[in-house]
Amino acid sequence: MAGVAVPTVFEGRVFHVTVDPIQLPGGRELRMEAVRHPGSVVLVPMPDPDHVVLIRQYRYVIDRWIWELPAGTLHAGEPPEEAAARECAEETRLVPGRLEAIGSFFPSPGFCDELMHFYRLTDLSPAAPGSATPDEDEQIEPQLFTLDEARALLARGDIVDMKTVCGLALIGVRLG
Repeated sequence: MAGVAVPTVFEGRVFHVTVDPIQLPGGRELRMEAVRHPGSVVLVPMPDPDHVVLIRQYRYVIDRWIWELPAGTLHAGEPPEEAAARECAEETRLVPGRLEAIGSFFPSPGFCDELMHFYRLTDLSPAAPGSATPDEDEQIEPQLFTLDEARALLARGDIVDMKTVCGLALIGVRLG
């Protein structure tokens, strides 16, 4: 179905939605909705090997405050490493001295092409005052947790988003 124009049915601030004519590997042709996302970074800021910075953030869609790893959307043409450093300063008020890529995953490949790039950030130092500000829809409260405290948040159900569960698992924090 190459060469067929794909209409955008919704254009938002962070993503857009298309209805794509496709041909499945078995030859069947159909139309499918797709959420097109520029990609994102998920940060695991660790001031030392025994602590992680989580943020408390209000999430409108689920109408609640949650504890999560800092994260953000890639800007057009922005390398993920630069986005990770930028988002760290914006959301935690810390600047990383070292970024380590620890994995990249598609959170919902059944309908969305977003690729999340996970980074462990270390050698953290305070950001210069006024050097980075959160987005207008963000109300963020960063807090330092021990890995055991993060594990307890998971066990109690206080961490409810998948990117945080995945990011913590990548550094060895698991339930049980």
